Amino acid sequence: MGRNESKRNPDFQDLTNFSQDEDRFLILHNDEVNTFIFVIDSLVEVCGHDPLQAEQCAFITHHQGKCDIKKGVFKVLEPMQTNLLNRGLSVTID
Repeated sequence: MGRNESKRNPDFQDLTNFSQDEDRFLILHNDEVNTFIFVIDSLVEVCGHDPLQAEQCAFITHHQGKCDIKKGVFKVLEPMQTNLLNRGLSVTID
């Protein structure tokens, strides 16, 4: 082990340790920009939510700052994330 390897940042998280089959969460973040209707329509179209589920996610996001909108493996969530980002929504995968 080299000198610098022993001094790695303890807060660093090596993303290669995550299994491709491990469930993750697609998280919608409040952006104070998009309308409720736009967010609801996007969740229905992209994530397959029914309108009531999408409305609940939009309200949770508005009031709590973020909401888990979908659970699944990375390769399923990533295209949804890309589509939502292209629509101007703020989303991450955790």
